Amino acid sequence: MLDKTLGSLLVLLWLAVIIHEWFGVGPAAPVAAVGLLAFIVVATPFAPFSRKAFVGIGLVLSAAAVALLPDWPDVLEKAATQGAFIATFFVALASLRNPASASPAIERCGQYLASQPPGKRYAALTVGGHLFALILNYGSITLLGGLTEAIAGKEANAEIREIRNRRMLLAVQRGLCASLCWSPLAFATAITTTVVAGCSWGGLAPYALLVAALFMVTGWALDTIHKPKLSGPPPPRTDPIGSYRDLAPLVALLVLLFALVGSFEYLTGLAVTSIVTLFVPLISVAWIAHVSGNLSETARRVRRLAFVELPSYRSELVLLVMAGVIGTLGAALIQPLASGRALDLSSVPTWLVLVAPVFVVPILGQLGMNPILSVSMLAPLLPAPASLGIAPNLFAAAITAGWALAGATSPFTATTLLVGRLGHTSALTVGLVWNRAFTLWVMAGVSLLLLGFAGLG
Repeated sequence: MLDKTLGSLLVLLWLAVIIHEWFGVGPAAPVAAVGLLAFIVVATPFAPFSRKAFVGIGLVLSAAAVALLPDWPDVLEKAATQGAFIATFFVALASLRNPASASPAIERCGQYLASQPPGKRYAALTVGGHLFALILNYGSITLLGGLTEAIAGKEANAEIREIRNRRMLLAVQRGLCASLCWSPLAFATAITTTVVAGCSWGGLAPYALLVAALFMVTGWALDTIHKPKLSGPPPPRTDPIGSYRDLAPLVALLVLLFALVGSFEYLTGLAVTSIVTLFVPLISVAWIAHVSGNLSETARRVRRLAFVELPSYRSELVLLVMAGVIGTLGAALIQPLASGRALDLSSVPTWLVLVAPVFVVPILGQLGMNPILSVSMLAPLLPAPASLGIAPNLFAAAITAGWALAGATSPFTATTLLVGRLGHTSALTVGLVWNRAFTLWVMAGVSLLLLGFAGLG
């Protein structure tokens, strides 16, 4: 009964947000807000204490907004809109994860990448982790990380096994984090393009793709330069499982997905997030129908997706939704302390404002602040980038780069927790020891890249 109730509320949320975003139907927004509130009320009693704490903070901030802000109805509506968007976007991503994670073709692709010989393995896994993250998000670590752990586990030499497992997991993690810089299917770009004035995914992507390339090249270079020295002879080389043809299904899916997203953004002028939330679930249902082969099996699997699998993410959804709500309410409450206006950054050098997110977002991540929360709270307090002489899309690229670095270093993010579990160590070790040199080099490289773009502009 609980799963059916939560599933029904998520489907209602998705439909209301889609109708509001695509057709501008006024009543759809209040329906989405009511659906979101009902979901939080039903899901919170079954969530862990940390999630309940987030809900409690949200309630306190809501009460403070009502008591202190004359425009509190607008503030609460904005917070509810942000929360409904996050829930809907998550539903869209999770719907694609369902058929992809159960696809034999996708698993064969992962096996081919994970079984590459040592000279090619890091590059194959970091590129593969990047591509898999575009459709599976954090599920790419579960899939590829599980495969790498299984392959490394076959090695009899304990020293080689641990080194191989660590290098392979870091390749997957860094590839995933690089995707956060630019992917329209990542919360980093979805949130950033909504809070940075004058920004669009089409304008952000050229900058962010180069930043993502810097992430992957830096990781590969460090892995190559600091290759561990073995105390004994190197292991014999083995042939990869499968062939490059096993990559075809993944590449075809990504081409279809990004062709649809890019075409509709150009033709309709809608935000890429609105396009993703509609078309990704439709592609997922079409994929399920193709695999199922008949209508009854398709209907059964879609019902299971809606009323069993999506509700199983209720804990993650409560956390993500409340992070967005708290960030929006926090920004509204902080603004009166700044005399009701954006922070005055006129005395701060422009170059420092531009590169600041690359450092600030990861640092806040070390303090337990989810990037959704920190970006939603801080970005609205800043003046419009254009008023500071900074291209909005370039500033957005700085934010998504900082978000990606938080994903690689914060001990509270899913990436470090998953890699720590698969690597038999703590998330703190993964973030601050395994990724320390990588993070410092990427911070320096991204800062120079951003300043170079600003100078060219």
